[in-house]
Amino acid sequence: MSKSFAFAALIGAAALSCNSANAEPLFAFLTPPTQTQFAPQAVEPAPAEERDDVQVAPRLQRQIVNYASTEAAGTIVVDTPHTFLYYVLGNGKAMRYGIGVGREGFTWSGVRSVERKAEWPDWYPPSEMLSRQPYLPRMTAGGPGNPLGARAMYIGGTQYRIHGTNAPSTIGKHVSSGCIRLTNDDVIDLFNRVQVGAKVVVLPQTAVAQVKHASMSNAYAQQPQSPAQATWDRIRPSGRY
Repeated sequence: MSKSFAFAALIGAAALSCNSANAEPLFAFLTPPTQTQFAPQAVEPAPAEERDDVQVAPRLQRQIVNYASTEAAGTIVVDTPHTFLYYVLGNGKAMRYGIGVGREGFTWSGVRSVERKAEWPDWYPPSEMLSRQPYLPRMTAGGPGNPLGARAMYIGGTQYRIHGTNAPSTIGKHVSSGCIRLTNDDVIDLFNRVQVGAKVVVLPQTAVAQVKHASMSNAYAQQPQSPAQATWDRIRPSGRY
């Protein structure tokens, strides 16, 4: 018997011995596997604080406003209780930005100046913050995921900064550890206007709403040691960004 005949007989016997209703074809291994179809999964939207497309309320959006002040053009005035930052333009005008400020126990006031500026700054949490939140990274490189956002202006003599944020939903709220935060678009705009050495007037959280910004900022400019200096002396050790 030839080898070819024996091979054909073996194949035939195997085919006859299989139950045709239940058996797979003898050469099923040569058939391409069926493609499994998966239903598309719904993607849950990211929380608002993790998105950069969140729109701030109209009153907090950047705009030129009337602003009577004796401060020179180029001065920054931070209205802590109303969560506004004013960049004095002169001639009774100011650019107003919505901001996020320090939460309860972390607000401060005084007259300082911009010590330096940085684009996409790295973030090093202060030791006080690490003691409260030891799980924080010791350094976060500059970029979209950095809590300092796109720009930072460092306030001399402090650990505080005026900086951007990757959580635009926090604008208009008392949430930070003492820093003043703006949306990334707004902080870039402010960064391009502010000069190193610019005066920064931070009004206290206890400021009465009826008192004009001009008179408050002027009072602090004339008396930087009292009560502003006393406020600085009482600032609690804390992590700030």
